Amino acid sequence: MKYSYVIIDDNQENLLETKAIADGFSELSFLGSANNYEEGLNLILEYNPKLVFLEIDPANKKSNLSLLLINELYRYLKVVPKIIVTTSKKELAFDAIQYGVADYILKPASRINLVKSILKLEKSNSIEGSVPLLPQTKTEPAVVAVSKQDVSVKNEPLILCIKSYGDYRYIDARDICYLQADNNSTDIHLNTGETVTAFKTLKHFESVLSFPFVRIHNSYIVNSQSISRIHTGNAVCYIKNSTTKIPFSKSYKVNIDLIISEISNGNYLEI
Repeated sequence: MKYSYVIIDDNQENLLETKAIADGFSELSFLGSANNYEEGLNLILEYNPKLVFLEIDPANKKSNLSLLLINELYRYLKVVPKIIVTTSKKELAFDAIQYGVADYILKPASRINLVKSILKLEKSNSIEGSVPLLPQTKTEPAVVAVSKQDVSVKNEPLILCIKSYGDYRYIDARDICYLQADNNSTDIHLNTGETVTAFKTLKHFESVLSFPFVRIHNSYIVNSQSISRIHTGNAVCYIKNSTTKIPFSKSYKVNIDLIISEISNGNYLEI
């Protein structure tokens, strides 16, 4: 999932450091920044970001930055952005938790801490995309409708539906190993060895499919739960129960780090 974000920090150097790290994530889209309470509030209300990096213990007390900004957001917004607190004082973490922040990053911020924060956001996200796909045959016309809807049961699997002339084809997203770009269409490779083709670009699928689906190359989105091996030296991923190897590019290396971090957060033993 894509997260538009803003940074609110009275220290311009720290602000730029946070942005420099965030710029390395394809999931994050920068909207703007502010250095004080009033500008920060106006920025959030104007652009309605999904994510806010917020300093709560400013060096310049005249900036008035604090957790009280969160309270003010509830006065105006039905849906308050996810707040990630960025500050140098660990003792403020408890107070931040009481305000329901999404995460707490100690300065100086590091890339791996931001990786962990994004993973937490993906896990807590209760929105799934339901994407009716086009038929397997590329010459047969069909109508595609795309919608996002709330999933009442978080553990309910995502189902992709291919509809054509009254024929409904259902695909459990867990059966998808990877998606491969083919000009303006996308080939969906299943764990059965079957390939289903849809007349949607890979960029479209990137925008509607959330974790564990991760873009790792201009031509590939992989289901990270289908990966059996990652070779960073050769820049390839191996797909479970097959001889398939998928390349990943340097520009998406941070997404590979996300996958590695997510796997290690599970029932995991490194030898």
